[in-house]
Amino acid sequence: MTHIRRYRPADREAVEDICVRTAHEGGDSRPHYRDPAVFPATFAIPYAVLEPDLAFVLDDGEGRAVGYVVGAADTPRFVTAFRTRWLPSVTDRHPPPAGPPRTPDEEMAGLLHHPERMLVPEVAAYPAHLHIDLLPDRQGRGHGRELMRTLLQALGDRNVPAVHLSMVTANKPARAFYDRLGFHEIPVPAPGPVTYLGRTTDELDAL
Repeated sequence: MTHIRRYRPADREAVEDICVRTAHEGGDSRPHYRDPAVFPATFAIPYAVLEPDLAFVLDDGEGRAVGYVVGAADTPRFVTAFRTRWLPSVTDRHPPPAGPPRTPDEEMAGLLHHPERMLVPEVAAYPAHLHIDLLPDRQGRGHGRELMRTLLQALGDRNVPAVHLSMVTANKPARAFYDRLGFHEIPVPAPGPVTYLGRTTDELDAL
């Protein structure tokens, strides 16, 4: 039976695959990017490496991850670790763009190499942040809710009061999911193609 457990290093390939297959507005990024591995290198694996106690997977019952949630308890601290400890390990495969981004791949590489983009003053009251993804055939079954509950509980146990996320505004199903889980919009000036959402780490009975 499916169950939630902590991320293990052996899950890396499966988590990368989940991220790639859900990264383009909730759909498969492979038709749109030359090297979509830039997505897990930006939004998934650094969390599992740098904050392993806040990385959880949905196990299909046979040991394979089919969904995940990852988080950072202290966003400014995570940004520092991302730049100093994570970026050196992925720069060879994903170099920064030489100039203004000209392709979707270069746009993503630009995000990878600018972790300071996560330091948004308007979300300072929500010190943690997260990313969550499930394979399409695992969505709509309550697994995302349980993954979120697991992460929120772990953050609450660390006395982290609130968490935020940024999502592509065009991903309407994701917004509906977050709304159901009690997230609310955080006004951020000129956010570009994303929307910022936040909620406290308590009131888990409402999930």
